[in-house]
Amino acid sequence: MGNSMPARPVPCKVLQVDELHVYVYETRGEMGLAAALDVAAAMRRILAERPARMIFAAAPSQNELLAELAAMDGLNWGRVEAFHMDEYVGLPENAPQRFGYFLRLHLFDMVHPGRVEYMNGNAPDPAAECRRYAALLAERPVDIVCAGIGENGHMAFNDPHVADFDDPQTVKVVTLDQVCRLQQVHDGAFPTLDAVPDRALTVTMPALMAAQQIFCVVPGPTKAEAVFKTLRGPIGEHCPATAMRRHPQATLYLDVASAAHIL
Repeated sequence: MGNSMPARPVPCKVLQVDELHVYVYETRGEMGLAAALDVAAAMRRILAERPARMIFAAAPSQNELLAELAAMDGLNWGRVEAFHMDEYVGLPENAPQRFGYFLRLHLFDMVHPGRVEYMNGNAPDPAAECRRYAALLAERPVDIVCAGIGENGHMAFNDPHVADFDDPQTVKVVTLDQVCRLQQVHDGAFPTLDAVPDRALTVTMPALMAAQQIFCVVPGPTKAEAVFKTLRGPIGEHCPATAMRRHPQATLYLDVASAAHIL
């Protein structure tokens, strides 16, 4: 890429819904690049003063954002403390579906953050692992969350039946609903519904919303209904992503497919 920054793509539609800024792009590539440029700009502002603490989603929806971030010049990743927002319980250590593995493959092994903290989905005491990870997150405020939205409106693994906007926990063990588990099949991560674990560890909604800035990337036609509910429905745990509409510095990036019901 040289030393020049790529031009920020021009959105085909710009919205604001309550506090949430929304940008719609013609293609997934434009969406991912725009989000990456905004994340990088936020990182530079923080890194000029102190290390940056970031939480990343791990899903195919994040591919364009992560690829652009990995290729971005001038980011001091050595001063980044990286976390991920969820992990399956009980998958083998070498399973490619593990979210820690996904982020290593798509970002961490390319940019080498100064610190990476992984959730252990195979910890003998999952509740104790949640407390351990929560303590790491509590060391200092989180600066940036790079998020997605699930087909059921979840963020991380806060499915509607377990999401709690006033959750007293920072990380918790959850049971995944069928829509969420089917999404993993639709994404090609698992061959069948039976192969998808039914429990996971997740950073909770209040912990995600406590970040200074949220950059949420949501492409594709399978997310169109969730995007509609996020932007046009009432705010509540029935669609956890609606919580972003109350966040003072949250931005949602869509492509025309995911934005189909709001265009």
